[in-house]
Amino acid sequence: MTARIAGNDYRSLTPPALGAWTPSLRVSVVIPAYGDQEKLDLALAGLAVQTYPAALTEVIVVDNGSSPPLRLPELRPEGTSLIVCPIPGRAHARNAGLSAATGDVIHWLDSDVVLDRRSVEAHMRWHHAAPYLAVTGYLRFTPARLPAPEVVAAADDLAKLFEPAEPHAWLVDLVERTDGLTANPHRAFSLHVGGATSVNAELLAAAGPMDTDLILGQDTEMGYRLAQAGAVFVPEPLSRAFHLGPTMRMRGKAPIDRVSHAFVADRIPSYRWLRSHPSRQWKVPYLEVVVEPGGRTGREGPGYSYDEVRATVDAVLAGTLPDVAVTLTGPWDRIGTEGRAPLKDPDLDLVLIRGHYAHEARVRFVDEASVTSAVTSVPSEDSRQPRAGGTAAPYRLRLPAGWVPGDDTLARLLDLAGDDGYGLVSVLLAEGGQDGDGGAAGGPGAGSERMIVAARLERAAAFGRAAIVLEEGEDLDDAVEDTFGVIWVDGETYGFASEARPIVGRRGAHRARIEAEAQVARLTRENERLRGQVTKWRDEAGRWRKSAVELRREVGTLRKELAAARKVVQYGLLSSVKRAITRRR
Repeated sequence: MTARIAGNDYRSLTPPALGAWTPSLRVSVVIPAYGDQEKLDLALAGLAVQTYPAALTEVIVVDNGSSPPLRLPELRPEGTSLIVCPIPGRAHARNAGLSAATGDVIHWLDSDVVLDRRSVEAHMRWHHAAPYLAVTGYLRFTPARLPAPEVVAAADDLAKLFEPAEPHAWLVDLVERTDGLTANPHRAFSLHVGGATSVNAELLAAAGPMDTDLILGQDTEMGYRLAQAGAVFVPEPLSRAFHLGPTMRMRGKAPIDRVSHAFVADRIPSYRWLRSHPSRQWKVPYLEVVVEPGGRTGREGPGYSYDEVRATVDAVLAGTLPDVAVTLTGPWDRIGTEGRAPLKDPDLDLVLIRGHYAHEARVRFVDEASVTSAVTSVPSEDSRQPRAGGTAAPYRLRLPAGWVPGDDTLARLLDLAGDDGYGLVSVLLAEGGQDGDGGAAGGPGAGSERMIVAARLERAAAFGRAAIVLEEGEDLDDAVEDTFGVIWVDGETYGFASEARPIVGRRGAHRARIEAEAQVARLTRENERLRGQVTKWRDEAGRWRKSAVELRREVGTLRKELAAARKVVQYGLLSSVKRAITRRR
């Protein structure tokens, strides 16, 4: 049984200790090189003394048009070959080496990197534990003078030759702040760097070779495609190496980023900060929506309805997520010419759909049989031959035609899947009996007592991983649940409806925003006016309270005076009575 890793938590694996195991997998070390014969000699000297068995190792040096041509030194691994790739560029050279490689694992190595003698073994013990790993060693960048190849081969510790050296700072920081890449598994692909990284060959075949259209950033872009194919990325501190001199990025990060970001933005949807434009389209969309036929409640049998498809597609394209593409699967090849009676054409709805979206760049028409997995790109017949980079979107939504998402529905579903790391978000749209009261023929749950109409948001990486670990007879969704997790949500809660909604155009949205801003301004002014009124009333209330206090004081004084007067009157009256009594006597 293939080991199952949840997310990018490779810690569930227990690789054997160095020197205490028996390997069986073959490794192909691919070294693209251009000039610098002296550094290449040192890289091969380091490979010549690796602890991993020489019988299981082949080394392919790719001369990328050096002048004078490169040569193989005497001190090199036994199974070393030299091939020539005249097309300039490291991506072309790597692809040439990949085409010639025969190993179970491909180990990328730059020609100016010298490996510690245990480095290849440290990589390979992981690949024996699971067949879908990308392992990266730790590089240190040394300014030391170059020793002789014999000195490198004889050294028991390369640090004695190359220290002091600087660490690969950004890599170390990435690993430390993500708890070894386990805390943020969806950005782990950034670990894929070509200086000293190894990848399972079948996994690499599924992802495809280097993108030769890129000027810079080829390693990261390949890492993204490896992630979509199901890769787990492992940082291996026991694999140590020294880079002979600084990297290009260390010499100037800002200009490198400027060039790299201009290209990788089109190809790596996960780098959301590079896609801040509110409406433009990209080579690889963040979300692919596959609109499937026969999904609305009560619809009889599978098939496309022009009105249903238009309601769904228009709502998808008009939502708050512009980074989206739509795929319509169907028998588009059977559509013929208009003929003499177009209104009687049994495929009229198909004709209308294709005609309506024929010139919409975000909509493509695909034969039903070609959409079989969550990953758009598929390996070529000879998977080791170079081909264009894959175009897999990180997410795919399978949505029955006729079901209409709200303005923010797609963005909310993606937030749910992204924040909690789910591999599959199933959206319950409707359920009912088999007699048509809410069912959909051929939908999920067909053949059971109750029919379910559902949309499915699939993470490409999760389905790529699930396909690798799937056991015979096991449902693919169960494998997804084990590795990434599955959740059901209610469609109405997330804004799905079974009827078309009015589409608000950009100008209408602009006007609505302007009106809203004006309304906010009016309410702000009214709020300030009321605040001023409240302040005035508070001041007035304070004056009234002060007057009330003074009035209470005056009343108290009057009461005292009245009491005193009463006493005087009472005393005078009593004295008069006494005098009157005295006279009578």
